[in-house]
Amino acid sequence: QVQLVESGGGLVQPGGSLRLSCAASGTIFIILVMAWYRQAPGNQRELVATIRSGSGTNYADSVKGRFTISRDDAKNTVYLQMNSLKPEDTAVYYCNADVKLYRNSAFWYDYWGQGTQVTVSS
Repeated sequence: QVQLVESGGGLVQPGGSLRLSCAASGTIFIILVMAWYRQAPGNQRELVATIRSGSGTNYADSVKGRFTISRDDAKNTVYLQMNSLKPEDTAVYYCNADVKLYRNSAFWYDYWGQGTQVTVSS
């Protein structure tokens, strides 16, 4: 019912920047929380940043001060601006959304995108 599509990944040198985008489509009343996760080879998937419907944000300590998460509710899109990138930021980045489908629904659902590769290397 809901699809998340990430874009903006790629190859950058250390110290460079990328902006990731994630657009949600389908049956959506409201997106309660949107988040970015990442997973590097051999590692567990980790939470990078979250943004709530009221625009409150949270960041992993490893990216705080370098990454900025934002959302455009009119477009059902979340962004991750990634600055001062480090090799250890290399991972597949996944978009996640907690979605309430209908106005009168008491439930919310969790959706994931397919991921976009970010590689930081000289």
